[in-house]
Amino acid sequence: MTRILYHLPLSAFSRKIRIVLKEKNLEATLQIERIWERRPEFLALNPAGEVPVLIEPDGTVLADSNAIAEYLDEVHRDKLLLGLNPVDRAEVRRLVGWFDVKMNREVTENLVGEKVMRRLGGGGTPNSSAIRAGHANLAHHLDYIGWLAERRRWLAGDVFSLADIAAAAHLSTIDYLGDVPWDAHEPAKEWYARVKSRPSFRPILADVVPGLPPPPHYADLDF
Repeated sequence: MTRILYHLPLSAFSRKIRIVLKEKNLEATLQIERIWERRPEFLALNPAGEVPVLIEPDGTVLADSNAIAEYLDEVHRDKLLLGLNPVDRAEVRRLVGWFDVKMNREVTENLVGEKVMRRLGGGGTPNSSAIRAGHANLAHHLDYIGWLAERRRWLAGDVFSLADIAAAAHLSTIDYLGDVPWDAHEPAKEWYARVKSRPSFRPILADVVPGLPPPPHYADLDF
């Protein structure tokens, strides 16, 4: 049995796991799951009805992006993404929480959620006030990413980690819409350019959503 990842192309949490798999040189068959259809077969795999869901070659079913990422880091230890010691792991987990909870709520859901996911799920007209809030909040998160990048080699410290992957996964979905003001946030832009240049990120940059092409700079490693 091959490894299967149920995902959505513009789901930041799905992208996070796709990058983790590539960083660990693990192959997976990608299966798009239209979560708004609430298929009984998919709900049997994950009652929460959310992507990503990973099915391992032995049939093990894993749901929730953090649970999946930590499982993969424990099982495939040749390249650790959660840190080398308890202090490092605590900082990686803190930042993953920052991006997956705080940034997702304040930015990703207000931009990608309103502009794309609402339309795909038949949720009606985007909320313009939510979109304005998303743009305003994004500037603060780019400032924080830049602040970290100026003080550390990578966001959580000296080593590329799940913190960088989580942040870049969210930013990549927003950048697909052309909503990231990179030129006003040079330190964050320089950090993101380094992440974009990693081989694990190339499949993400090749994504194209039908009827919604990305801006020209999206897949450009040099912006």
